[in-house]
Amino acid sequence: MKTNVMQETTLSPVITPEAFLAHWQGHRRVTRRVIEAFPEDKLFSFSVGGMRPFAELATEMIRMSSPGIDGILTGKWDRFDYSPAGTTKKELLQQWDEVTEKINTLWPQIPAQRFLENDIAFGQYEGPIYGTLLYFVDNEIHHRGQGYVYLRALGIEPPPFWNRM
Repeated sequence: MKTNVMQETTLSPVITPEAFLAHWQGHRRVTRRVIEAFPEDKLFSFSVGGMRPFAELATEMIRMSSPGIDGILTGKWDRFDYSPAGTTKKELLQQWDEVTEKINTLWPQIPAQRFLENDIAFGQYEGPIYGTLLYFVDNEIHHRGQGYVYLRALGIEPPPFWNRM
């Protein structure tokens, strides 16, 4: 069931939709560089302390963002898909880039009021759309941090997290 968080007709955003998209895509650029930094043979197999390999973490981000942007736009949420996003680094990066383009294409179609609406993401997570978006970014940062630990354990300097260009 969708309801409005705010009943007012005027919006006073803390951040504009355009600025949020730029912020999110900046994080996605950094995460893409983390994927690129992994040696092919370690991307799908290396882990520390029983955590999932980074390819699985990147797949989660892809599988969340692609149907997530659809659900945010339409209010129709597909169930979360856990299937692999690729079996090679090249395939994983291609999927990443396709989702990035999809986000850029669909984002401008989202009405501003939609960000304040409650919805049930993936049929199980209820809350305002802006909260769902914040979760997407938080989840990505969390998993990217795991990737940084893996890269350092492999003796590889991770890309600087502050460079989102």
